[in-house]
Amino acid sequence: MRASNHLIGLLNFLTFLLSIPILGGGIWLSSRATTTDCLRFLQWPLIVIGISIMVVSLAGFAGACYRNTFLMRLYLLVMFFVIAALVGFIIFAYAVTDKGSGRAVANRAYLEYDLAEYSGWLEERVASESYWGKISACVRDSKVCGRMGRTYGGMPESAYMFYARKLTPIQSGCCKPPTECGYVYENETVWTTGGGVGMGAANPDCLRWSNEQGQLCYGCDSCKAGVLASLKRSWRKVSVINIVVMIILVIAYIVAYAAFRNNRKMDNDEPSGEARMTKAHPTRIHF
Repeated sequence: MRASNHLIGLLNFLTFLLSIPILGGGIWLSSRATTTDCLRFLQWPLIVIGISIMVVSLAGFAGACYRNTFLMRLYLLVMFFVIAALVGFIIFAYAVTDKGSGRAVANRAYLEYDLAEYSGWLEERVASESYWGKISACVRDSKVCGRMGRTYGGMPESAYMFYARKLTPIQSGCCKPPTECGYVYENETVWTTGGGVGMGAANPDCLRWSNEQGQLCYGCDSCKAGVLASLKRSWRKVSVINIVVMIILVIAYIVAYAAFRNNRKMDNDEPSGEARMTKAHPTRIHF
């Protein structure tokens, strides 16, 4: 029975350690929300799940060490719902980031992003007027476009060098006009129409572009698509870690449940103190 308790305690300690990467993933998403992705509510489910696993694991660890049946039952019950919540979050993360990807453009190393390629709950939320005003302000305040400038040997980056760069989705969608508009490169965030060529494209983002550094393409559909693509990248990275952690958690839960049942069975089968004394010293019958 002690061996089973030690095993349960070890598994609870393992689940406690596994809560750290989940909590870390939520904190990382929170930092991304502050600097680039700019959707601050998406990381909270992951942070809550990580903290829940951490607290429940400590309760299960204490229950195993002190042979507290109530704590062990509470651990198994709550951990079941936590694992179910983690599975639901992973499915949700893949479902809302299922559609949309960057589009390759000739003679450009970076990708272009089109809002029409995205759909569903997340796209509607990001593109809505009520949310986009806050998101675009966050992207602007993050100075992601202002940090794009590069110099080589004291000289500013040439158009050829810029076209060979691999820009982030937000840099590509928010900090420059779409390539199809035909704007002429001056520097990373200043583009000219080249005699009106850029204004003839059918893409409405061509008219939304501005060389004003506080405006740029923050009102463009391509910027919204860039934010969605950035969210997709962030969530997919975290989801890979969550899947690995979830598999280990399920295995640990199954083993802990089996060990807990074994403990209960041994407790039920263990004879009472009076029965042990009777077995050790049987009553003698005198005739």
